[in-house]
Amino acid sequence: QVQVVESGGGLVQAGGSLRLSCTVSGRTFSRYAMGWFRQAPGKKREFVATINWSGVRPYYADSVKGRFTISKDNIKNMAYLQMNSLQPEDTAVYYCATGGFENSVPIVAEFEYDYWGQGTQVTVSS
Repeated sequence: QVQVVESGGGLVQAGGSLRLSCTVSGRTFSRYAMGWFRQAPGKKREFVATINWSGVRPYYADSVKGRFTISKDNIKNMAYLQMNSLQPEDTAVYYCATGGFENSVPIVAEFEYDYWGQGTQVTVSS
């Protein structure tokens, strides 16, 4: 059984930083892409960032490019989302997902991820 668990959310002031972590068990982590999505209150879930299976090709939504960094540790079976210069509009529940076996292109569509975490709340105060 595949399990995906996020951690690291919390409350931070505008301009601050947070690092989200995601652990995956029950599958060969190193062979799959990882993605981060978020859902703000009253809005649809949206793509934030993804990294390919080998952990060398990140890809970002325009709204977070230059502020967020996604990474993947295939030894520890962990994925991370370092979030800097946070703004109130970054407030959302952040979800980690795994999918895209040995992908060759960035995976931004939700349906291509087959396992999801429960989400972690990030709140940015102004």
